[in-house]
Amino acid sequence: MTLPRGIVVHPELAPFVDELPPFSDPYEDIAATRERFRALLAATPADRSGVESRRHEIPRADGSALTVEVYRPEGAGDGRGAALPAVLHFHGGGYAIGRALPGQDKTAIGLCRELPAVTVAVEYRLAPEHRYPAGVEDCYRALEWTARHAAELGIDPERIAVTGNSAGGGLSAAVALMARDRGGPALAYQSMCVPDVDDRVAEEPVPADADEAPDPRTNSLRTIRLAWRHYLPEGTVADAYAAAARATDLSGLPPAYVLVCDLDPLRDPGLAYARRLMDAGVQVTVRNVPGAWHGFELYAPETRLAKETAAHRTAHLRAALYPVGSEGGSSGSALAGPVRS
Repeated sequence: MTLPRGIVVHPELAPFVDELPPFSDPYEDIAATRERFRALLAATPADRSGVESRRHEIPRADGSALTVEVYRPEGAGDGRGAALPAVLHFHGGGYAIGRALPGQDKTAIGLCRELPAVTVAVEYRLAPEHRYPAGVEDCYRALEWTARHAAELGIDPERIAVTGNSAGGGLSAAVALMARDRGGPALAYQSMCVPDVDDRVAEEPVPADADEAPDPRTNSLRTIRLAWRHYLPEGTVADAYAAAARATDLSGLPPAYVLVCDLDPLRDPGLAYARRLMDAGVQVTVRNVPGAWHGFELYAPETRLAKETAAHRTAHLRAALYPVGSEGGSSGSALAGPVRS
């Protein structure tokens, strides 16, 4: 396959470019898109060894309920032993798909086992049926609930972090802003992977020859444009809790991790947000994955690049939640404490 000029794919990923599917509008039939995603998840069940989970219903003001699933290492973090840190995981999927099957959130399970930590997978309301601010308000409600029930969940309330990929990264950034502005639970860390933090990326034009010259960036840009169109209420301009990059003040936020991919339309907005956090006095770790596109790990999970990327994210999250000198701090290895790379 011949790629457009200027597109340099990482050598490990080059064989997978041909597997990238042609663009299709996931919102054209969102129910069918979600069903295909569910079928894909069901085909590869998660490894739950060493991890147990329980689902909880958190009431909303309108009488409906927000579902969260709390994962914990077996026999740990249940209030009987030492308290564990907690990580709230907000899934990606363009604010419209991405929800794991019950008990099958692979990211939450992996973090639970590897950190270790109590992980809370949040089943926030999805667009386009529930547009902004429904999803982010659900995520913030889950944070409040987690902090309020820290003792019974076996959680150390001073070691709570948020994390997510893509839309989930944008939600993590927004929840950190909401917690600061509303005087809510203090966060120890915000880990944002390929975060969608700026709706203005949707204004970028798609190249006229996009269908003639395969480009791993183009499909992502089209999907991102559609995601914002269906997430924001019609006729509205995004505010800081919809798109964190629109916040005018980033001071007083928790330390952050920002991971971007070289060939991702979200790269530049993510790097700009990281730079603004730094300028506001926030400790930030930045990681760029060279020659990789948005969601590359879904196509090449067994590559060294995918494994190293996941390990880097986990190591820095562990270091934040197990700082040097804390109980269990040795789990953080040499990365514990303020980190940069």
